[in-house]
Amino acid sequence: MFSRQAKVVKDATGRRIKTTARGYQVLRDPALNKGTAFTAAERDALGLNGLLPPVVTTEMEPQLERAYAAYHAAPTDLAKHIYMWRLHDNNVTLFYALLQRHMMEMLPVVYDPVVGEAIENYSEVMTRPRGVFLSINEPEKIEEKLAAFGAGADDIDLLVASDAEEILGIGDWGSNGIDISIGKLAVYTAAAGVDPHRVIPVVLDVGTNNEKLLNDPLYVGYRHSRIRGKQYDDFVDAYVAAAHKLFPKAMLHWEDFGSTNARRILARHRDKLPTFNDDMQGTGAIVLAGLLNAVERTGKSWAEQRVVILGGGTAGCGIADQIRDHMVRHGVPHDEATRKIWIVDLPGLLTEDMADHLLDYQRPYARPLAEVANLKRTPCEPIPADDSRWPAMESLRAERAAKDGIIDLATVVGEVHPTIMIGTSTTPGMFTQSIVKDMAAHVERPIIFPLSNPTLLHEATPAHLIEWTDGKVLVGTGAPFDDVHYNGVTYVIGQANNAALYPGLGFGTIVGRAAKVTDEMIFAAAQAVAGQAPEDAPGASLLPSNADLRTTSSVVATEVIRTAQAQGLARADNLADPVEAVREAQWWPVYAPVDAE
Repeated sequence: MFSRQAKVVKDATGRRIKTTARGYQVLRDPALNKGTAFTAAERDALGLNGLLPPVVTTEMEPQLERAYAAYHAAPTDLAKHIYMWRLHDNNVTLFYALLQRHMMEMLPVVYDPVVGEAIENYSEVMTRPRGVFLSINEPEKIEEKLAAFGAGADDIDLLVASDAEEILGIGDWGSNGIDISIGKLAVYTAAAGVDPHRVIPVVLDVGTNNEKLLNDPLYVGYRHSRIRGKQYDDFVDAYVAAAHKLFPKAMLHWEDFGSTNARRILARHRDKLPTFNDDMQGTGAIVLAGLLNAVERTGKSWAEQRVVILGGGTAGCGIADQIRDHMVRHGVPHDEATRKIWIVDLPGLLTEDMADHLLDYQRPYARPLAEVANLKRTPCEPIPADDSRWPAMESLRAERAAKDGIIDLATVVGEVHPTIMIGTSTTPGMFTQSIVKDMAAHVERPIIFPLSNPTLLHEATPAHLIEWTDGKVLVGTGAPFDDVHYNGVTYVIGQANNAALYPGLGFGTIVGRAAKVTDEMIFAAAQAVAGQAPEDAPGASLLPSNADLRTTSSVVATEVIRTAQAQGLARADNLADPVEAVREAQWWPVYAPVDAE
């Protein structure tokens, strides 16, 4: 966001910045600062003579070389993460130019998985505060705090908000979760070209149940147990109302909310304004994109698929919903499609006798008792109290542990003979050699997606899956993995990274000024991603490379706009050519001329 002392204008020569700032005011504004790239004329007009070294580097290359060297001098990934965000606090354009040039290398450092480590250490490593911190103990100040960001009604395209209850694979991190909103927006810009000066990261601080934070004197958030119920819902509603009032054209993105809240919040608001939950909809859609290619490569129909999902939370059930809906598109009746999906969680296979403990979106996938009556029960241990994160599932597991055990993953795979197995468990090593071999014994080309991240939480490595299936597996992962060389074939491991989908989806929504984000727009995004993957060949990836995110996101945005137009939801005026509309709207990290006012 530019300060009130600056504004962006466009003329025949392109994008320019006009500012009343002078001297150090210019250099200390990361949206204005160009460092040694200020021209001699700009230095004269802006009062910068003597405040910069005399050399003028109108090309960005020397700055990029210095920044890249400093990045590599940082001794750890966390130190690199901190360096990058300090660079952002000094020079936004240089930050994004460096990130785009080294996307494959730097994206995991700037965002997932290293952002998880930064969030865990936020109180110790916090540099310059970014974004808007909204606290549930001051609901009356929500509008005031959003307005303090300094933006007008037409200045903001996108807000990303998190209440940080389920951050990646690390759980509840309270106010520290602002970093997840900041990182998500960085990916929107780097991958799709969303203007970084037209976005707001938000944390909805409703307290935390993380005892480490509550007892940490350095914790910067609201020191209170996590608040739920009506007070929570009223707080979220007040945020939506204030954000929509102040920034009526903006899309609202929800990130890393707990499973008990994520769906309810989305359902409450999705028909009223453009809004999107990446954990539910984005994860499901990017996985579906990979599955579109995987199922096609098996030569089998969607009606023939049998799906086992390990992990029945927001992500797992979001994936299940997308798969079910796609089976319906292929002529499978809704109830039959639902019955083709088996979900295994901490208490084992979800069954109808668990209904009172299940969330509303889990219940449709609970298996009838008559169907499972003869399945083997495996003894299990309760989850230790200090590891507690999913009370309902852990309570069910404890109940089963005290009785006759659970219907575990191995039993389900042995009974179902799935064609597709997906992991969102955040429990490493759950796809064991015996389970994978059992699956492969009954399926010619098993499709296995171990999606838990960061990397150390994966259910199995691609190398093991390829070895255990003698190269027959079609694999996609949630975290990045190197290519695997096996029996003379190089297997390129496609990453089901939401970064290939949500930036383009959001950008298309913004450029098209869509009134809402529909299931059809999300499916169009999934199809567009699938279409960018390499052609089928031995070892070919099921998904496009993250090195091509700009191209992928442009294609996704274009298809999203076309779908919004077909649905009568696109409200922008300049959409006769969606391809050109996307191209013209993209922000690129190049220095614009700065004029003194």
